[in-house]
Amino acid sequence: MSNSPDGEGAAAPAGIHAGNRGKGVLIVVSGPSGVGKSTLIDRFLREDDRSEFSISYTTRQKRAHEVDGKNYHFVDEATFESMIAKGHFLEWEKVHGNLYGTPRAEILAILETGKDIILDIDVKGAINISSQCRAARLIFIEPPSVEELINRLSLRGEKEIEMRMKRVEEEIARKGEFGYTIVNDDLGRAYLTFRKAIDDIRRQDNGKNNR
Repeated sequence: MSNSPDGEGAAAPAGIHAGNRGKGVLIVVSGPSGVGKSTLIDRFLREDDRSEFSISYTTRQKRAHEVDGKNYHFVDEATFESMIAKGHFLEWEKVHGNLYGTPRAEILAILETGKDIILDIDVKGAINISSQCRAARLIFIEPPSVEELINRLSLRGEKEIEMRMKRVEEEIARKGEFGYTIVNDDLGRAYLTFRKAIDDIRRQDNGKNNR
């Protein structure tokens, strides 16, 4: 795990603050597809009562194991574009031909209660949020190797692996823009490091609240 000082960045959007102002902390978890972000986040949320998961919107097809309203809000493209026009998203982008967006109002409402919010979004989206919200804390999950990631994606039934690998290289090249980097070579070890990262974020941002 690596930790670097948080830069100045841009002013946070209205309602999003660092924890020492009594609000929850915005924690953004990112990394290449198939690296194990969801597994780490799901386990953490089962063990932690101080945070909630922000459910993104997407136009991609729901996978067999996914639940609408839990993993994502699955909507059609027309609905998504209408939400863009109404300013519903904190950030959004197209990934592999599908649209993904982070809901603004839901995040602000939860942060106002003092709970932390955990986002699971792609690398570009994470950096976009960081550029407009200096209170956001970014964690990058890295695969042990590109070969291992290819194997994981293949087992998951993903298509167009070659196209995805080009994006993976671009994403890994930007890991230095994240406050924390965790290599998921062993799930148990990676999870302990993930918890330590969030504990460290909370100490930095919430110590004045004695939370």
